[in-house]
Parts: sequence; structure tokens; C-alpha cells
Amino acid sequence: MESADIVLRTTGLSLGYGQQTVLHDINLEVRSGEFWFFLGQNGGGKTTLLRALLGLLRPQTGQLWVHPELGRRERIGFVPQRCDLNPTLPTTVQEFVQLGFVGITLRKEEQRKRLTWALEKMGLADLAKQSYWSLSGGQRQRALVARALVRRPTLLFLDEPTNNLDLATEEALLHTLMTLNHQEKHTLLFVTHNLTLVLRYATHVGLVHAGTVISGPRQAVLTEKNLKWLYGTEEHSFIEKLVPAVALASGETA
Repeated sequence: MESADIVLRTTGLSLGYGQQTVLHDINLEVRSGEFWFFLGQNGGGKTTLLRALLGLLRPQTGQLWVHPELGRRERIGFVPQRCDLNPTLPTTVQEFVQLGFVGITLRKEEQRKRLTWALEKMGLADLAKQSYWSLSGGQRQRALVARALVRRPTLLFLDEPTNNLDLATEEALLHTLMTLNHQEKHTLLFVTHNLTLVLRYATHVGLVHAGTVISGPRQAVLTEKNLKWLYGTEEHSFIEKLVPAVALASGETA
């Protein structure tokens, strides 16, 4: 019998394409209200893992269990790195965010309530009637999050949404996500290669490297040994600089 607060679990999961295995023996247990970061270098398998958790890639072996409430995917939100919407199509911010309703059936009044809530949460209420194409890069990322939030997701996936954002905009976006995590109890799974974000915001971490995933609470996963495994022993000086920050974030003392 599954614990009521588990929203997603993998057991002995292997993932790949055709006969090629990219990741193997993945064991995850994600609980309600956790803020997960999946950290790894480019080409390490983060995208493959994300596709599988989203139900877009069938496992080669093992099991992927998703809470029954999420079975129809209506309560799952996804924020991509960018939006490939046709720039010649006139689109307001409100119309863009409403695209998040695709695939779910709601009454008009409920749609209106969710739209208003999502725009307010992401600080876009005053921009609802403006052209999406007039927004700054940071505002567009907020619109992408709002588009996912109209689904009122129990589980929210974010695929490197801070790429190409300046530090101030990145900080503002992460602060908003942290507030959603704390106040709305959303479970967040954030894919990144930015260790600084992991140190500041993660409750749980998955290190994706060498065909597998090391996962668990941040303090248990972000060890010197695991960081050397992730970044390579040739990055010794880099790891030495990271260790004090990791210890501080984990509440350790020298």
C-alpha cells in the first residue's frame, strides 16, 4: 500500500532509446511538498529522466508509479526552457497563459478563477492584455510558469527555466517558486546544471551522471564524494571551493 503523501516513485528504472540504455537502476521517492532539483552536466541524461517522469518515454525495465490523482495528467504542470510559439501570431499574455487549459475540461467560471490566480501569483495581472511578444525574457518565463499553474498542478516540472536569465531575474523567479512550494504545497521537480540554485532552494536532490541517479535529501546527497563523482576528480580545486558552501547549506559546522 502506497503512503498517501508519495506522489511519484521509481523502482529499478532503466531508460533509453531503442537498444541504447541511457540511465539504469533509478530509485526515486518524491513526496508531497518537496522541492527537488535534478542536477547534472549537459548530455548526462537529465532530459531523458524528465521525459520518462512526464510519461513521454516508456521505461525499458523497472517501475514508474504515479499517484492515482495524477493518472490522467490533469494535475501535472510542465514549464519548458522556452516557448516556440509562432512570433507572427498576435497573442496577449492572457491568451498565452490560457493555453495551459488544453487537454482539460473546466467550466468557464473555473477557468476564469484559475487564470486570475495564476497571473496574480506570477506578477502578471497588470500585463494580461499586453502582447506576449512585448514581455522581457524574465516576464516570458513567468508567463510559462503561469501557463502551467492554471492546471493547479499537484506536481510541477521545470526544465532549466532560468537559462539565459540575468541573476536578478533568476532570483525573483526562484523566490516565487519557493513561495508556491511553501504556501500552495506544490511538489516541484526542477532540472538544472546550476549548483548554486540547488544549494539555496532544494529540499531534495537527484545527481544525474554516468548512467544513473543518486537521489535523496539535500544534506545526504550533496557530499564531497558525490560532487567529485558528478564533476570529476580533475575538477579538484573547483570541488574544494564548493565543499564549504555545501556544508553551510546543509547546516554543518567545521
